[in-house]
Amino acid sequence: MREVTVIAYGAGNVASVQFALERLGARVRLTDEASVVAQAERLILPGVGAAAYAMSRLRALGLVEAIHAFQRPLLGVCLGQQLLFERSEEGAGDDLLGFIPGVVTRLEPGPALPVPHMGWSRLERVRDDPLLEGVGPRDYAYFVHGYVCPDGPATLARADYGGTVPAVVRKGNRWGCQFHPERSARTGAQILRNFIELPETAAC
Repeated sequence: MREVTVIAYGAGNVASVQFALERLGARVRLTDEASVVAQAERLILPGVGAAAYAMSRLRALGLVEAIHAFQRPLLGVCLGQQLLFERSEEGAGDDLLGFIPGVVTRLEPGPALPVPHMGWSRLERVRDDPLLEGVGPRDYAYFVHGYVCPDGPATLARADYGGTVPAVVRKGNRWGCQFHPERSARTGAQILRNFIELPETAAC
């Protein structure tokens, strides 16, 4: 049975992620300890709310250094994807984990669409990746977000919400999903299953 460690740092919807992984047969370990993160087979960084608060929690728990040192598969979910980038315009313009170049900006889809983006959007694959194995052109995912990551070389899949939303990103052993795979029915379950099955040495 594959084990997935979920970072429980007070800024993520940990329970729903845990239940989704357990339904797929994974053994789930919740932690806020750097020593446990260092030994994890694969790691999920969930996140909801403000980027500044999430980063303050990671710093207070001594987890930033452990996440930077982690060389096995890591998946950021929702705010967790945004934290993979360099900086966010939210609040005072906070520094994030800095794995992927670019600035997270406020979602501005135009007057016809509300912010935050809450609902189902279709995923458009940009390039193939093991995380997206079995995800087709008619598959939808469930989004809840008011900020958006920059589109660029790291983008694996996009959604449209009055403009481009990088829905899945990757750099090396670090992936991100802007949507909530744990709330995205069959498509989300497929993505989580793919993550569970990634080899520990996965990187590009």
